[in-house]
This record gives sequence, C-alpha cells and structure tokens, in this order.
Amino acid sequence: MPVVAIAPYVGVPKDTVDRFHGNQLLYVGWDRHLMFYAPVCLCLPPAMTFGELVRGPLAEAWSVHPQWSSIDWSAVRWLRSGEAFDPDFERSLADNGIGHKEVLRLQTPGLEALPGAV
Repeated sequence: MPVVAIAPYVGVPKDTVDRFHGNQLLYVGWDRHLMFYAPVCLCLPPAMTFGELVRGPLAEAWSVHPQWSSIDWSAVRWLRSGEAFDPDFERSLADNGIGHKEVLRLQTPGLEALPGAV
C-alpha cells in the first residue's frame, strides 16, 4: 500500500558543503578488497593535494591491509563517479575536479583480493 502524505514534504539536506567549515565530504572505496566492505567517508579540505590524500587519510584507513604496501601506484586505476579518472597527485582535490560528496574508487591490478579469499 503506497504512503499518502497529508501535506507537502520538503526535505532539507543536512550534509550540504556549507555545513563543513570549508571542508567537503569524499567517499573512497577500494574495489575487491572486502576487508573494507564499504567506502570510507572523509571530510577534507579542497586544497589538499591528491598525493596527500593517498599518503595521509587513505594510508591511515587502509594500511592495515596486507596488500597496501604492495600497491603499484602507477598502475592503479581510479574511477570518479563511475568514470575513468587520471588524477594529478601534485594538484589539489579541487583542481582535480573532485567536489563535495564525490565518489572515488581505486582498482589495484594484480592485487584483486587476498590469496585464498573468495
């Protein structure tokens, strides 16, 4: 049975960029690494470089994975909102076109999953 509203419903988002004091949300997932079953959500300054993202917040979140130190960063495939993306590690998130609530995924060829994992 469908829900029938008795008055117009106006949803007010609580996670707009103006509520993060100059920072923005960024979701990042590591494909086929189910030790981390969901993307991490990070609150970051748009001026942070892409390299700082990888060496800082992503390393802090994922370096416990036994394959983290084996990643060949020159071979990583990045996706931004489902589309192939070639980030410049020296440029800022904003300069790389990464905005509020963007979704990034990284794929690590040759490191698809832990040996013996399904």
